[in-house]
Amino acid sequence: MAPAPRTRPWHGIMVATALPLRDDLSVDYDAYAAHVAWLIENGCDGVVPNGSLGEYQTLTDDERARVVRTAVEAAGDGSRVMPGVSAYGSAEARRWADQAAEAGAGSVLLLPPNSYRADPGTVAAHYAEAARSGLPVVAYNNPYDTRTDLTPELLARLHGEQSIVAVKEFSGDVRRAYEIAELAPGLDLLIGADDVLLELALAGAVGWIAGYPNALPSACATLYRAAVAGDLDTALPLYKSLHPLLRWDSKTEFVQAIKLSMDLAGRPGGHTRPPRSPLTGEQESAVRAATEKALAEGRH
Repeated sequence: MAPAPRTRPWHGIMVATALPLRDDLSVDYDAYAAHVAWLIENGCDGVVPNGSLGEYQTLTDDERARVVRTAVEAAGDGSRVMPGVSAYGSAEARRWADQAAEAGAGSVLLLPPNSYRADPGTVAAHYAEAARSGLPVVAYNNPYDTRTDLTPELLARLHGEQSIVAVKEFSGDVRRAYEIAELAPGLDLLIGADDVLLELALAGAVGWIAGYPNALPSACATLYRAAVAGDLDTALPLYKSLHPLLRWDSKTEFVQAIKLSMDLAGRPGGHTRPPRSPLTGEQESAVRAATEKALAEGRH
């Protein structure tokens, strides 16, 4: 399935890529490049390197920069790459946004300040600084990990100040989609958690920053395109079938779970870097059973 035409670099299925690591926990850049190309060949529109799924917090500066360059080269089109540029400091986030621009990326993904609970003015200044890189900035609302909630009102302010073009909505509260559309009608809504895909697609989302396509890209592409088209006859049974896996994207162990599913699907998943530890036996059994069921049903 070829990727659908897009009108903006942040539209469509943008896979938050897992990062293949060797047994010594060094980055396998060749495997990563092959994975990026494979995702696009199998129906995804682009990739998001250096997100939480890519374990950016554990990377050195050199590794983090090389991951972006590798993604751009492997994608064959920089507009299909949206690097995560989150950092503790606004100056560092701006530096990563500048690096993404220099590498040829089409947009960037940015959390609010994640070192403390920032007030709205501080959040606005943070996004304004990153936007000075010249690349479109997609805000990432993850109030669980950052302790800062990008409410619909705050998102409307950031959009009105021309600091952001879209939001990855990970709050899990699908009701927000409608309030965001009312307060900031020009702000694009992107699905931010796999297990609310159908609900947010029906609410008007124009993209999906996705986890489980790392393991099952074709099935996930079919699901997303049916959902945004309102084809519930196709989307709903597929969504129900995949939901035991999709909900792992919203759990603390999402990196380990998705990498295990990748291993089972024949993709380069592998290890995670500390402090992420292996799944417990019970967790591993649950992910393994759900993945094997999906594969047996022909989901790839």
